[in-house]
Amino acid sequence: MKLREIYELAVELGMEYDPRGKAEVEKSLAKKKEVYDGLKDDEKEFFDTDALTNPYADTRILTGDSEAEISGIFTGIDMEAQEVVLADRLKEKGESIDLIFAHHPEGKALAALAEVMGMQADIWATLGVPINIGDALIGERLTEVQRGLMPINHNRAVDAARLLGFSFMCCHTPCDNLVTDFVQKHIDAKAPETLGDVVKALKEIPEYKAAAKDKAGPNVLVGDSGKRTGKIVVDMTGGTEGPEAAMEKLADAGVGTIIGMHFSEKLRKKAGESHVNLIVAGHIASDAIGMNLFLDKLKAKGVKIIAGAGLVRVER
Repeated sequence: MKLREIYELAVELGMEYDPRGKAEVEKSLAKKKEVYDGLKDDEKEFFDTDALTNPYADTRILTGDSEAEISGIFTGIDMEAQEVVLADRLKEKGESIDLIFAHHPEGKALAALAEVMGMQADIWATLGVPINIGDALIGERLTEVQRGLMPINHNRAVDAARLLGFSFMCCHTPCDNLVTDFVQKHIDAKAPETLGDVVKALKEIPEYKAAAKDKAGPNVLVGDSGKRTGKIVVDMTGGTEGPEAAMEKLADAGVGTIIGMHFSEKLRKKAGESHVNLIVAGHIASDAIGMNLFLDKLKAKGVKIIAGAGLVRVER
């Protein structure tokens, strides 16, 4: 596959499995086009034109020729400078590696991570939270995350890849959309009645089973194993954790249990106060599911996969 084809496939699958629905995603792209068309010529120089066709600012080709042929990739959850050096060492030992493929964003995709968080308000709206409330809640949290990203040295890993001659790409929200859809369908099919049943159902998924053996698998964070679930929502996409104030609004909308990758202490406390059960599925294991679902598509097209950096490779 060409690097461009891998990138286009990521965007295509991200939109197909986006919990907002494809129509809402296309509406967001149309709004970006309106913004771009309204810019002066000297302002357009600084506009990321990928945003006109890709609604996920945290998913980008970071370095490399988009027309380069990719026969082998080294992939993992966090692909930083040390993984780039490891890729070079593996190549010296005879492995075919043309692309370093990360889940978590690096470079300009990391700098723009907060831009994808607005989708959380649209997801909450599908659950019954009024969109005006959702927009207000996510707006404050979005700017908080944005400020936190400003001091980071975003391009260290990207520079390492460029200097060593590797293409480098990250695929964040599209893979998170894939795992959200996959886990929600799995839980819906199992129809667990208690939080303990939810944990048991999650451990049937190979990535979570492996994580549980490494002490990083699914656990009840708020509630107890015998407690009934109420409405179960899998919340694993939208950039990063949303605001704790959303817990009260989701409870009002009828959400009983949230399954997520990770939850902060502030959010945990707010969920408890709002009587919303929380289950931590496991961060890296959840990311691995989304990545594996995408990597299966690449392998089917003849791309060799070498996995590391926290990614337990499971083929389906």
